[in-house]
Amino acid sequence: MNEHKHICQWTQKMNQATPDFFDRPSVQRQKKTVISDSGQIKEGVSSVEGEAVQQLGAMEPPEDMEGRTFVEVMSEKYSPENFPYRRGPGMGVVVVPTVVPQGSPMKGMLEISKIVSSIPNLEFLNLSSNPLAGMTLEPRCAEAFSRVRRLVLNNTQVSWDTVLQLTREIPELEELFLCLNEYSSVSASSVACPTLRLLHITDNSLKDWAEVRKFGFMFPSLDTLVMANNNLASIQDNKDILQRLFPNLRSMNLHNSGLNRWDDIEKLNFFPKLEEVRLQGIPLLQAYTNAERRSLMIAQLPSISLLNGSVVTDSEREDAERFFIRYYLDYPEEELPYRYHSLVTKYGKLEPLAEIDLRPRCHAQVEVHCEEKVEQLNIRLDQTVAELKKQLTTVVQLSTNSMRIYYINKCSAFGPEEMKYNTRALHSYSIQDGDEILVVPKTK
Repeated sequence: MNEHKHICQWTQKMNQATPDFFDRPSVQRQKKTVISDSGQIKEGVSSVEGEAVQQLGAMEPPEDMEGRTFVEVMSEKYSPENFPYRRGPGMGVVVVPTVVPQGSPMKGMLEISKIVSSIPNLEFLNLSSNPLAGMTLEPRCAEAFSRVRRLVLNNTQVSWDTVLQLTREIPELEELFLCLNEYSSVSASSVACPTLRLLHITDNSLKDWAEVRKFGFMFPSLDTLVMANNNLASIQDNKDILQRLFPNLRSMNLHNSGLNRWDDIEKLNFFPKLEEVRLQGIPLLQAYTNAERRSLMIAQLPSISLLNGSVVTDSEREDAERFFIRYYLDYPEEELPYRYHSLVTKYGKLEPLAEIDLRPRCHAQVEVHCEEKVEQLNIRLDQTVAELKKQLTTVVQLSTNSMRIYYINKCSAFGPEEMKYNTRALHSYSIQDGDEILVVPKTK
């Protein structure tokens, strides 16, 4: 968005000037600020300080504009009536990354707070890729974030302590995005964030379940946990702990985690409200075909209604559960999963399915009759009548133009059927082993 680009460029220039420059009353009284339709900020100030602003590239505003402060113009520019960026209901803004002067992380946070505080009713804030490492949230900045409901801090390297500060200072925070921040561990908070419903923390390095466990204590109302690409090694807690940790968790994404035991999959059944799971790219499933993966997963997770984004129907579940029983029929008792016994109780111990080859037949063994001569011949059923005639020339010693051929189905009460269409495929006659081909020489 061009507006934000110009704002951030202007902010960078202001960081290089005297920090408290625009707080001076003389400048606030005499300064005129306009944000043009293209998003360019134009300044005109009639004071000694104003000359410094003009040296930064400022221009005189239109004559019909009243003198306004920067905050007033920002508030008007991003009012609900003309704000161009929305994500769901409520106001939203993306702050485009800008270069923060070295050694001044607090100044970057102050500038972000100034922009945020100038936008009324702000509910969605995206600070992705802004360098927030080392920045802390002081009380004078915290108030600016208090109305935010959806906060995106992807690829910012923001510290976990600052994240905890934000969750304490934002009373109605519902969605938090913390991807690509290189977290390998997180610290617990003594104060829970009861409003958070969605935590999106993909592409970090949270391998130990002990770190994930802390999310349950910090976010007791969590509905959706997205932890793809974290290489989580296992789910270590027992049923009682998991039920208490995540009592409201409905959706969980563990794509490309390090799970490699069926025990970990079975533990997903202990989350009391879990109904959607994403589990692609895990080591456990690499040895199975796609069909086996889905069937075995569905059978292991009886409460899941959405698996990897696809709805699990009642008929698919029954087929998967029956497949599961047959899959483990020949396994020794000590290797049978717990789910196997509950499904045997439900369906009984099923017999293996009969193997039926449904592929079309490729050949048939037929009797070729020509006058008094009878010979056995193996014919290809994917060839045409014309090609069969060529094959018969060496058997009956007749040219293709000198013969008529007939098909005789030995199991049919009907008589011979002349095979007079040279381009017709033999498999369309449904020829079976033991049927007959009658060759009759043409009369001259």
